[in-house]
Amino acid sequence: MEKWIYLISGGIAGTAARYIFSGMVYERFGVGFPYGTLVVNLSGCFLIGFFDALFEEKFLLSPNVRVLLLAGFCGAYTTFSTFMLETSHLIKDGENLRAFLNVAVSVVAGFVVFRLGIWLAKVI
Repeated sequence: MEKWIYLISGGIAGTAARYIFSGMVYERFGVGFPYGTLVVNLSGCFLIGFFDALFEEKFLLSPNVRVLLLAGFCGAYTTFSTFMLETSHLIKDGENLRAFLNVAVSVVAGFVVFRLGIWLAKVI
């Protein structure tokens, strides 16, 4: 139960941070390009990489703190960061082909099923 409290707490904070930060970026740079999402995704990638390296190489923190920051905060802030973390772990493990496939399939198939969802919504 304690792990769930950490996860939910991090998730609430990450969701709020995403909403606030992307809104600030859109206010500053406009909505002609998805600047808010881009900045959130890139900053999320930085944060999850920083936290992962910190936990792996510098500090031994409790599993609950890892859940709070990695799955909770970063996962709610942007799932793109989790995608990058998992792809990086594949590369670190020597699974370069799987890393490439993860990127290619996620982007291409993600766009295809996104368009499929639009099409389905229009035909029903």
